[in-house]
Amino acid sequence: MPESREAHDEKPEATRAVITRRAFLKYLLLTVGAALSAPFLPRPVFCAPRTIITRRIPRTDEHLPVIGMGTWQTFHVGSDTRLRDARTDVLRTFLKMGGGMVDSSPMYGSAEQVLGYTLERIDDSSSLFSATKIWTPFTGQGISQIMDSHEYWGLEQFDLLQVHNLLNWEKHLETLLEWKSLGLTRYVGITTSHGRRHDLFEKVMTTAPIDFVQFTYNIVDRAAEDRLLPIARERELGVIINRPFQGGQLFPRFEKLPLPAFAKTFDCRNWAQFFLKFIVSHPAVTCAIPATSRVDHMIENMGALEGRLPDEGERRMMIQYIASL
Repeated sequence: MPESREAHDEKPEATRAVITRRAFLKYLLLTVGAALSAPFLPRPVFCAPRTIITRRIPRTDEHLPVIGMGTWQTFHVGSDTRLRDARTDVLRTFLKMGGGMVDSSPMYGSAEQVLGYTLERIDDSSSLFSATKIWTPFTGQGISQIMDSHEYWGLEQFDLLQVHNLLNWEKHLETLLEWKSLGLTRYVGITTSHGRRHDLFEKVMTTAPIDFVQFTYNIVDRAAEDRLLPIARERELGVIINRPFQGGQLFPRFEKLPLPAFAKTFDCRNWAQFFLKFIVSHPAVTCAIPATSRVDHMIENMGALEGRLPDEGERRMMIQYIASL
């Protein structure tokens, strides 16, 4: 089987230890009290010598590079040092080429531990925009998961904490909003994927005090155009796109076919850039998070940060071209 260019499935992992809110707050006071008393300032989210495409996070003056990085499957490599070092090269390439957002979850097996390993070995990770999730039906266990995530990543503060797939979303959002007020995270959000639970997702988008949403959108799965993207734009929410390559399925379908000649007009040199530029050219999208375990694929993905984005007419041409193949 060829390696998947990107995937974002849903599979369970082992149960984590449960910790109470009271114990967690005690942990905060003991371990990060000094950090919480410091001025709460936005951290820089990219540092690259060339001009790259960024988007403003709604309701802020902060900008993110439009291409981020996912870690589902690709960073779940356990304790294998050879594979961990290979993922270090992938993350180093991502950051060196101007990347910012790295998204993970307790659901992704060893991905968060591997991220911590890679970050320890990268000289300059100042452009990192760290994003992870709570994924459990149990409120106390969600607190435990985020404590684990702090330890795994080696971070006192996350940029973004999200409720994964709306699991126990009401209680977990209460927790995340409390952490935001304490300075342990700068933003909070919710996620879904594969087109699931859009009705409930819309309800939370329109009623909860969140900053970001994450869902699936790509050139062959455009259901989010009907409701989610317009609502996000109206509510001024940051939008993170998962499954930009439809779980890697777009490459077997199209990679042996020629790119359309018009792709050159908006600086696309390969199919990865074609698919990614379609997504991030939507005005409501903040960034897409393709995943890869290979440096050469990362270089292709990050090329979508350069040049021009397609306009509305060119986006229609892209849709029509894909439909004709």
